[in-house]
Amino acid sequence: MAEVVVIGAGLSGTLMAYELLPQLRKEDRVSVISQGAVYHFVPSNPWVAVGWRKREEIEIDLADVMKRKGVRLLTQGAKGVHPTENRVELGDGTSIDYDYLVVATGPELAFDEIPGLGPQGHTQSICHVDHAAHAREAFEKLAANPGPVVIGAVQGASCFGPAYEFLFILETELRRRKLRDRVPMTFVTSEPYIGHLGLDGVGDTKGLLESEMREKHIKWITNARVDNVAPGLMTVEEFSDNGTSRKAHELPFAYSMMLPAFRGVEAVRGIEKLTNPRGFVIVDKHQQNPAFPNVFAVGVCVAIAPVGATPVPVGVPKTGFMIESMVTATAINIGALLRGKAPTAQPTWNAICLADFGDSGVAFLAQPQIPPRNVNWSSKGEWVHFAKVAFEKYFLRKMRRGESEPFYERFLLDRLNIAKIKEVRTGT
Repeated sequence: MAEVVVIGAGLSGTLMAYELLPQLRKEDRVSVISQGAVYHFVPSNPWVAVGWRKREEIEIDLADVMKRKGVRLLTQGAKGVHPTENRVELGDGTSIDYDYLVVATGPELAFDEIPGLGPQGHTQSICHVDHAAHAREAFEKLAANPGPVVIGAVQGASCFGPAYEFLFILETELRRRKLRDRVPMTFVTSEPYIGHLGLDGVGDTKGLLESEMREKHIKWITNARVDNVAPGLMTVEEFSDNGTSRKAHELPFAYSMMLPAFRGVEAVRGIEKLTNPRGFVIVDKHQQNPAFPNVFAVGVCVAIAPVGATPVPVGVPKTGFMIESMVTATAINIGALLRGKAPTAQPTWNAICLADFGDSGVAFLAQPQIPPRNVNWSSKGEWVHFAKVAFEKYFLRKMRRGESEPFYERFLLDRLNIAKIKEVRTGT
């Protein structure tokens, strides 16, 4: 019998458990370690923050789903990974041994790296449903007493899409309440240009997003480093493309939501040869750690180098479909190892993204996500908003059913020529 342990029950961890099951032998077992038993659909957090969704609408109790699927769910959380001992220490002091480990923890939110940043400081967040619910309360206070708004992503951030989404969703809701004329809006980002997204753009995301901001009377500051956040005031330094300081800004705000930088979680951070200096797990082309070959990693916790040098640090996002390709490859590779074979599956890291703007949106397809690409496409339209709503309903339904990729989804992706696994050619 082999014990396959997955740390994390977010998007990557939950899908990992579902995809591992068909790869296991009859005597093997999957155990998932999670902080609690509730999964929530993170892409819906911007809607929660303006009252378009209630948190219970985007949450799933995993206890029943995992039990039905035959997966052991441990809700104590992971305190520490001990890869030389093939052991995970749990939050209650007990331990679980593993034959294979998949780290799917997501990130730790590094609010503490900037004074005054985050829900415990003076800005809001949509990284967690708890944060989004708190942001909703703060938004209602803004609606009662309108004033300037500052939205964006700080230096070192790697998840820019939700910042743009929330910017435009908030703008849409303010227009619906006929408050937009009383709320000046500024977007502050560490990106070198609008629409960079940590990916050097996809298609014409630069032109599409700049056009949207001009149309909506939203100002922006790029190459921005947030130095400090005080009550109602953000201090920002703007840099030139050559890395020299260009201008200092003091931005007053009545409401602010800034996405933080990420780092690896404490359970794995600082483990030599497992993680990099930021605590992200080092993996090869098979999602396998080179130093500890029975350890894999998927999702936001994976170490990926930036796409290029920028005046202000900018990370690389791990988007949903990209993560799904990591999950599929990892499941196949663990299945191979269980049968005495070498891992061969390589994820494509292709990306499909729907960014909702409240009444329109931007979609992009990047194959692969990291340039140069075989496909580099983006488009804007009202259809994106409705597609995002439909995707939310579909994804929550399949998660409740304990499915990763139903046959009709696989068929559609195949017809669109969007693959999760690279076709590996051998010979001549």
